[in-house]
Amino acid sequence: MKKWTKRLLWLVLGGWALLVIGVGLSSLNNLTLPTHSQLVDSLSFLEKARLQEAFHLRETIGDQVWPGWAEQKIPIIVYNEKNAFLVGYQNPPPGWLKVPQRLKQGGQWIPVPDDTFFGETYYYQPLQPGHTPQSFTVLVGDRWVATMPTREYMEIYLYSDLHHSLPPVIRTIVPYKLIWRTLLGETDTYIAGLEHESFHAFQGMTAPSRLDEAENAVRLESKYPWNDPVFNASWQVESALLVKAIRARSDAEAKVLGMQFLEKRDVRRRAASLSGDLIDYERQREWLEGLAKYSEVSIGRSAAAARGYQPCDALKSDADFKNYSTRSLYWSRQLDEVPHLMGHSDEKRFYYSGMAQAILLDRLSPGWKQQILSPGVFQEELLLRAVTN
Repeated sequence: MKKWTKRLLWLVLGGWALLVIGVGLSSLNNLTLPTHSQLVDSLSFLEKARLQEAFHLRETIGDQVWPGWAEQKIPIIVYNEKNAFLVGYQNPPPGWLKVPQRLKQGGQWIPVPDDTFFGETYYYQPLQPGHTPQSFTVLVGDRWVATMPTREYMEIYLYSDLHHSLPPVIRTIVPYKLIWRTLLGETDTYIAGLEHESFHAFQGMTAPSRLDEAENAVRLESKYPWNDPVFNASWQVESALLVKAIRARSDAEAKVLGMQFLEKRDVRRRAASLSGDLIDYERQREWLEGLAKYSEVSIGRSAAAARGYQPCDALKSDADFKNYSTRSLYWSRQLDEVPHLMGHSDEKRFYYSGMAQAILLDRLSPGWKQQILSPGVFQEELLLRAVTN
C-alpha cells in the first residue's frame, strides 16, 4: 500500500507540475500577442493573396455552388483598426451605403500610394470612430460590395475581445493563440468567410428587396424567446432530426426525417405561441444568413473535389493555407454544430438551421436554387414540397 501511495503522490505532484508549467508557458506566450496590424496604411502581400484567391475561387467554382454567382463582379472591402481598403473596383465614388437603411458613411476613396493589387489600383480611406463597414455587404455607388476585416485584424480583435471578457485571473493564462488556431487559424476558413459576405452581395444584386426585408427583420430580435429552456429543447430536437435527414442512407429515409423535422418545428412554434412576426423572423434570417452559410461551407469543399483546381500562386507562401484539404471535415463539423446552438442568446442558430435545410434541399430537390431567391419563398416551404412529393 505504501508503494501505491508513493506512486499516487508522484502522479499528483507530476500533474501539478505539468499544470504549473503549462500555465507559465501560456502566460509567457500571451506576452507576444499582437496588439496592432503590422501594416495599417496598405495591405500586406498575404492579405492581398487571400483576396485574390477569394476572387479566383468564386469565379472558378462559384457556379458549382450557386448558378450565376461566378459571373458577378463583386468587389471587396477589408479593413483594419485604421483604414478600409477597396479592391476590385476602379474609380469608385465616395463612401459606402449601409443596408438596409441606405445610411451614407465614409469619404473619398484614395488610391493606395506606391502599391497595387497585383497590378491594379486599389483604394483606401481612414475610418471614422464607430464607422466601419463591418462584416456584411454595402453599396458603393450602385455596386454591391462584400465587407470584412483583414485576417490579421480579425486575429487581433479576437485576442482583445476575449481578454476583456474574461476575469482578471483567467485572462493572463488563457491560450489565446490556440483558440485562434482552432477556430479561425486556417486561411481556408478566412477565405470561406469572404465568400460568405460575397454571397450577401450576390443576394443584394439578385434580390435586393428580399435582402432589405430580411435585414429589417432584426428589429424583432429582442422579442424572440432566446432563453426559454423548453423552447430551446424543442429547437434541439428538430435540429437533430434535420441533421439525421441529411445523413440518411436513402432518399426515402431522408424524406421521412425531413417531414418529422417540419412537424416538430410546427409543434415548437405552436407550443410557444410564437407570433406570425417571429415565425417570419426565423424564416427571414434563415434565408439571409443560412444561404450565405451554405455557400461558405460548400465552396471550399467543391474546390477540394474539383479535378485540376489550382489556387492562386501567391497563396503558396501562406503557411496557414491548406489548399482546401480540410474543407470536407469543416463541412461535416459545421453540420455537427446544428443541434448544439440552442443555448446561445443570438441568431447563430439561424445560420446553421438555414444552412442545413439548404443541404437537405440539394439532396431532395436539386432545382431549389431557381426558386429560393423569388419573393416570399423560404427553405422550409421548398422542403415541405420535397418531402411530400
